[in-house]
Amino acid sequence: MTDAQWLAEQFEQNRGHLRAVAYRMLGSLSEADDAVQEAWLRLGRSGADGVENLGGWLTTIVGRVCLDQLRMRKARREDPLDTHVPEPIVSSPDRVDPEQEALLADSVGLALLVVLETLAPAERLAFVLHDMFAMPFDEIAPVVDRTPAATRQLASRARRRVRGTAPAPDTDLTRQREVVDAFLAASRGGDFDALLAVLDPDVVLRADAGAAPGGISKLVRGARPVVEQALLFSRLALSARPALVNGAPGAVTVHNGRLFSVMDFTVAHGRIVEINILADLARLRRLELTILDEGDDLEATDRP
Repeated sequence: MTDAQWLAEQFEQNRGHLRAVAYRMLGSLSEADDAVQEAWLRLGRSGADGVENLGGWLTTIVGRVCLDQLRMRKARREDPLDTHVPEPIVSSPDRVDPEQEALLADSVGLALLVVLETLAPAERLAFVLHDMFAMPFDEIAPVVDRTPAATRQLASRARRRVRGTAPAPDTDLTRQREVVDAFLAASRGGDFDALLAVLDPDVVLRADAGAAPGGISKLVRGARPVVEQALLFSRLALSARPALVNGAPGAVTVHNGRLFSVMDFTVAHGRIVEINILADLARLRRLELTILDEGDDLEATDRP
């Protein structure tokens, strides 16, 4: 085996881990894949001479690439952050793709990714690498150009924000599915009382339609204000089909066989506490969508 073949083999062994790190950092599989590819290019240019822990070295490279991406994103962001929904991982409710299952091994829901979006780039990096992947602070510190003690503080601040904001979902997926199905059925029938019954009083609705004119981007808080979005929900629910969204029960909506939106629900204590809807056609086209029914060919399309 040549040195190049050995490097390629070692990289492939680490690819899944690197992709998982980058997805948590960027909230986008397409951008995560770009970051992983950049790490491969850098490995090809520099080689692994003198590298004792190739997996750790590649993780720090991906971390640096993601950190640069987050800083550029923060500098150019024009849309309100509270209506931004990260790109979900969507699969069939009864056929989970093994690669996607590995990517979501620690149940990274959209609600958590939404909170991570509010962190400063260096805080996000410190939290993801330490709290999610157990990387020591002395290895993270050079990436964020801080001392290990200062890096620990970054992660601590991020941890407080996550614990204080990200809702902890119920663990019973069957019960979650029942609650989501009840919500969709009530939406189809325009049953306001039934909708109120499955929503937490402090439920948050976040709908992201991107920059399209006349889109549905909005942030709504509270059960009654959310129920007042009945027209939006009834239109989506009429063509909704079950799906797993980041490993939890959700739905995709389809028009003329093409993807129209992805709906993500966070269920806690038997009620829906957060709804995240991605209806940004440009980003929907980038999703790695596991076919939900044999013969389907779901693509992002213009709104009906």
